[in-house]
Amino acid sequence: MKKRTKIIILSFMIVLLGVTGYLNIVLNNSVRETGTNVASTSYFTSYRNDRESTRDQEILYYDAIIESSSSTEAAIASAEQAKLDLIKSMEKELAVEGLVKAQGFSDCVIAIADTKVNVVVKGTSLTENEVAQITTIVMEQLGTPLRNIIVFSAE
Repeated sequence: MKKRTKIIILSFMIVLLGVTGYLNIVLNNSVRETGTNVASTSYFTSYRNDRESTRDQEILYYDAIIESSSSTEAAIASAEQAKLDLIKSMEKELAVEGLVKAQGFSDCVIAIADTKVNVVVKGTSLTENEVAQITTIVMEQLGTPLRNIIVFSAE
């Protein structure tokens, strides 16, 4: 390769290195300015992703039991019922989350565990009126008694 070609390639690489450094600085400053937003969004997004992947895995387990030739009729019936219960729970959570968001909250996730319902709403704090709105939705939609509902906020 000619000396002139080597110099052109080296110069081009130095310019690219400079542009990369500049973009790195600009993007890092942009992330710092919106850092709290990224953290709060990632909590709710992370929770939903974890919940979805766990449920996908559970459904795969139930399907494996249902489709296995070595499963007993009782095991198949139990797996089918558990799968239906899981799907109903998913539908209920989605409906309640949507209704809570419809009340003006920017984000919400709920977790139904046996008789308890945990509701996490995006925000710094909740007023008594907001907690009452949320608990009313949960009680009406899920039939859960007030003593079994826990509502709190998270950023």
